[in-house]
Amino acid sequence: MDSWICTLCQYIYDPAVGDPDSGIEPGTAFEDLPDDWVCPVCGADKSLFEKVEG
Repeated sequence: MDSWICTLCQYIYDPAVGDPDSGIEPGTAFEDLPDDWVCPVCGADKSLFEKVEG
């Protein structure tokens, strides 16, 4: 699964880790995050994330 980076604060969403503080289980793909999920660091919308290439 691909990691995604917040274009505002550079937080990286790693699907292997998930976002436990927001109730997102490890193994959750970025595409499967709820529509109302936001960056846990700066609150940016999902639309402000870009796929990490490589």
